[in-house]
Amino acid sequence: MTREVVLVPGLWMPAAAMQLLGRRLAAAGYGVGCFAYAGRASFDENLRRLCAFLDGRSAHLIGHSLGGVLILEALRDPAVRASSALLLGAPVRGCMAGRRLGSHPAGRWMMGQCSALWHERDARWHRAEPLGVIAGTAPVGLGRLLGPLPDASDGVVRVDETEVEGAAARALLPLGHSMLIFSRRVAALAGRFMREGRFE
Repeated sequence: MTREVVLVPGLWMPAAAMQLLGRRLAAAGYGVGCFAYAGRASFDENLRRLCAFLDGRSAHLIGHSLGGVLILEALRDPAVRASSALLLGAPVRGCMAGRRLGSHPAGRWMMGQCSALWHERDARWHRAEPLGVIAGTAPVGLGRLLGPLPDASDGVVRVDETEVEGAAARALLPLGHSMLIFSRRVAALAGRFMREGRFE
């Protein structure tokens, strides 16, 4: 079983934001690397760079928010290898808060070339490797400043926007969007998922 992990941060998040999660996984015996990218840049270019960064390695991939979207898209290509994939608060089915932000000129500038990702779409998993999803249910993120989000959310991404058909495991935690990467419980669940392909 591989002990290598690649972390992919979210939009506007520097790679350093993943350090605490990385340290906790390293303490559990994993070799941890992080893929850094410019969130406002072309999604397709960031996708190409992620695939090149992985360079055929079969690592465990963990992505937060837009980083999870990047991972899911990269793994649509069967030539890209992975031991497992774990998505944290990733709006793989679109993002209502993102669409609201994109309706304003300043918001469109902030999101750069990734604004088209927030339209509603399907998300399916067809690979043999396990894919897990962790979503937050504490609505304390900045997305609520743009208006209330219906149903459960982490304050930025609604729970139903994180669902992937065919995922091996799914966990809902009482956390806000940004807190997912700082949570000790998320790190523990990530370790279990990489070992066993499940959360329970």
